[in-house]
Amino acid sequence: MNHNQPNILTLIRKIIRSADIDSKRIEKEFGVSIPQLLTLQFLDMQKDFKATSTQIKNHLELNASTVTGIINRLLSKDLIAKIPNPKDGRGYFIILTAKGSHLLKKSPLTLQDTISKKIESLTLEQSETLYKGIGLLINLLEAEDLDTTPLITLCDDLSKKQ
Repeated sequence: MNHNQPNILTLIRKIIRSADIDSKRIEKEFGVSIPQLLTLQFLDMQKDFKATSTQIKNHLELNASTVTGIINRLLSKDLIAKIPNPKDGRGYFIILTAKGSHLLKKSPLTLQDTISKKIESLTLEQSETLYKGIGLLINLLEAEDLDTTPLITLCDDLSKKQ
């Protein structure tokens, strides 16, 4: 066994743990999961604060059934609403409500936001090194073909199922 293996596994556990802690913090303080918060943020950036469920699905890079669950939970909290699509009698738009907009105004930065900003500040060499290292880790985990669901989402979804 390579002497670096235990240290690498400890670092991986720290990454997973920090994602889990952030997810639980957002849920406790604001009553929404990370995927729900990301959905609200996406709607807030859209023209007229509305999008289709397919657009939300594509933005979050989640499967349709997961997005349906996210939408249903946000609907039950009155953070979003469904309105008919006048151009498609069967379709509808998901629209950010005033209550959802208010929640966004008081919501904190997520771990994902913080990491994104820090990655932007890396040099090109640091960014490439990080990319290669994470790519190697993904290869070791044999996770190349997994959905690109954020780790934070995975932790959140798993806690909902328990």
